[in-house]
Amino acid sequence: MSEQNREGLALLVLRLGLAWFIFLWAAHKVITPKQYQGLARHFDGIDLEFTTIYAVAGVQVLICVLVAVGAVRWISYPALALMHLFTVLRRWEGFFDPFTLNDRGFPIHRNQVIDLAVLGAMIALILLIHRDRWSVGAWWKRRGA
Repeated sequence: MSEQNREGLALLVLRLGLAWFIFLWAAHKVITPKQYQGLARHFDGIDLEFTTIYAVAGVQVLICVLVAVGAVRWISYPALALMHLFTVLRRWEGFFDPFTLNDRGFPIHRNQVIDLAVLGAMIALILLIHRDRWSVGAWWKRRGA
């Protein structure tokens, strides 16, 4: 396999993984909107209507689909990263104490560490857009459109 094809495959795998990661969170907003009402109230101090939660989830799902296929890359990739950055910034305290355990010995800040790694992968995807050859955006560019 050529180096270009390996890079294309690597970025395809990265794109699909990141899109799937965020898609699951967006889909859960549709499946369990009451949970997200509670999260918005707890973290942001706001009350959200179900229609708002469904609208946000719809936009997030659309961005995930665009990222998965590699379409509108200069908009969709940063949009995915900004969505995730919003989550990371809301839970930043856990980064300073990643080894805290609850009374049952479970690490309570583990997800924040995972979130930071995912954000790093999203930034890498953005930085490598020019090498993302196995995407709709690259295909479109090759076609001269």
